[in-house]
Amino acid sequence: MRKSRVLDEESALDLIQDGMTISIGGHLNSAHPMLLIRGIIRRGIKELTIVTSAQGGPETGFLIAAGCVKMLITSGVHAEGLAGIDPCFRFALQNGDIELWEADEGIVYAGLRAAAQGLPFSPWHGGVGTSIPELNSFLKQFDDPITGKPLLAVPAIRPDVAILHAAKSDEYGNVQHVHGWGDRAHYRAAKKTIVQVEKVVSNEEIRRDPSKTSIIGADAIVRAPFGAHPMASPEYYLEDQAFIKNYVSVANAAFKSGDPTGLDAFIDKYFVQPESHVDYLEKIGVRQLLSLHEF
Repeated sequence: MRKSRVLDEESALDLIQDGMTISIGGHLNSAHPMLLIRGIIRRGIKELTIVTSAQGGPETGFLIAAGCVKMLITSGVHAEGLAGIDPCFRFALQNGDIELWEADEGIVYAGLRAAAQGLPFSPWHGGVGTSIPELNSFLKQFDDPITGKPLLAVPAIRPDVAILHAAKSDEYGNVQHVHGWGDRAHYRAAKKTIVQVEKVVSNEEIRRDPSKTSIIGADAIVRAPFGAHPMASPEYYLEDQAFIKNYVSVANAAFKSGDPTGLDAFIDKYFVQPESHVDYLEKIGVRQLLSLHEF
């Protein structure tokens, strides 16, 4: 008999511990696993290495503001188009509060691919002739033994846990995204994968169109309607621009003034005080949530 992989949010969060390497799925104007991000912050999990395949979004900034991050493996961190550079990311780097594993998007995917294939590194063209190898000592340039041309050896990036958000899954961990091609790379490279979904559906519904199945047998599934808020979940709701703009404004003010009181209060209100996903949604309010439905 197949075993259900559906967990409540607290049981899923038990899989994430201090000092782990956590990869976060999602990309610009797409779904990010915010229920799990809030849980990490609420539990005070520290010393994390965070991996984002594309540029990270505000969820990475939230983790930095809460003091959860030790190192970032990323090509950059934005605020869903409302800020080209997330303020917490920018100021944390300027102040030396976090380490950066310098890369572009292709280099990160090359590292994830090496892990998925069980290889120590992956050869890659991108970055050759730039300053990226000088900024990132983990990248090694070598000559291709076949063509003699220079390549970069990108070491395998092996997350302990990948956390993703998708449209739906059955109880056995068979997941279907609306968009989410990058999330597959996280899943293949990681030792364990937690996927929060807008809804859990029958296995028969998943099998009705198996070509849409993006992940087979995730380790844990968490039912999380509106679980990507304040980011978007394609075909379910748009990003909450008012929420993100407020965050950017509060964070910029905190760093420019040198007084973190406002940012600390923001993190406490939305990430620490709510004891569950339902508590968080109640704090946002049903009117605001329903206003985000796509049209």
